[in-house]
Amino acid sequence: MYKAPRGTSDILPQEQAYWKYVEGKAASLCQLYGYQLLTTPIFEDSQLFAPTVAGGQIAVDKEMYIFEDRSGQKLALRAEGTAPVCRAYLEHGLFNLPQPVKLYYLGPAFRYERPQAGRYRQHHQFGYEAIGDADPALDAEVIEMARRFFLSLGLAGFSFQLNSIGCNLCQPKYIEALRRHYSSYTAHLCPDCKARLLRNPLRLLDCKKASCQKIAETAPRITEYLCPECQAHFQSVQQYLEALGIPFQLNYRLVRGLDYYTRTVFEVGPREEGAQSALGGGGRYDNLIEQLGGKPTPAVGFAAGIERIILNLKRQKIAIPALSKPTAFIAYLGEGAKIRAIKLASELRQSGIAVIAATGAKSLKGQLRQADSLSASYAIIIGEREVETQSAVLRDMITNKQETVPLAEIVSSLKQNKKT
Repeated sequence: MYKAPRGTSDILPQEQAYWKYVEGKAASLCQLYGYQLLTTPIFEDSQLFAPTVAGGQIAVDKEMYIFEDRSGQKLALRAEGTAPVCRAYLEHGLFNLPQPVKLYYLGPAFRYERPQAGRYRQHHQFGYEAIGDADPALDAEVIEMARRFFLSLGLAGFSFQLNSIGCNLCQPKYIEALRRHYSSYTAHLCPDCKARLLRNPLRLLDCKKASCQKIAETAPRITEYLCPECQAHFQSVQQYLEALGIPFQLNYRLVRGLDYYTRTVFEVGPREEGAQSALGGGGRYDNLIEQLGGKPTPAVGFAAGIERIILNLKRQKIAIPALSKPTAFIAYLGEGAKIRAIKLASELRQSGIAVIAATGAKSLKGQLRQADSLSASYAIIIGEREVETQSAVLRDMITNKQETVPLAEIVSSLKQNKKT
């Protein structure tokens, strides 16, 4: 028997209400702030993701789903949302529009990682990007949007962590200071951090191993190495957040997991421990557009995993709106009544009434049991006598009260008595 691949999951009908709820809140939020939907292909040139993942080309080869098409081009399933948005920004000349260009996306992403709670090899992301403006007020807007999004979902008990990781001018000095600090503890580093020390020292601060966290606690702070411009930018972001009444915590060890970030980085998550507790995060990436072949272009954005959001909605027992149920279920007795039932179902649907017609050879009791399992508001019962009299029995499935109604009046009766 076939099963879904490891690290993937089917989204069953009973789960769809959560997805519709989250995606609806995301779309409403972006409309409120002037962000427009952009849908990019599910696969891209594999090199598009090289500047965007920790470890660069090494991680692309290790973590991406890469394949060659018939022409020999090396392609990769979408690893994250920002790089494709930036590629589209360049390819379609969106830099010619008034800046910043504000875009959002919803869709699957693929990373070959060890599956665990809240992390899947195919997961779904909601994200938004503001491209073309370096104003720290835009950083604050992006963070405010994230906060408003989680509040609109009804989630509680989450916090924002904030840091600056500097720019190309000040970051190299800090990285050198990190290397000097960690070089005294190489024997105590986990295997991953030994590799990070050579390849990506900033990620040393992000390790969740207890032994490495102790070393990180005494590491120099990047804020001590920020250039005047980065320092001023970081202070302005904090001032805007305070003016907006958004609480945040400074976390000097926050670096985020992608290599393209500059200056502002932030993360939002529940107040609980755990490597996979973060609900989302983002920051500024002023060098990425240039790395992808464009002119130097500042940008800032945010992304969150929908599966992890839904996991927290369930943990907090957030009540969400149910998906709409069929208004009516049509049951029949006899072949002649079946033909009339199928015709009535078509007529009701043309009138905009959601209806399910019975099929097969179930007994009337079995048909009504099916109507109840579908949570239909009404059952419409047609037998041979009803066919002769051009009528139907209309039963309220909640109260079990029923009445005989002319078929010509079924539509108006259902619309008049429609349950919300």
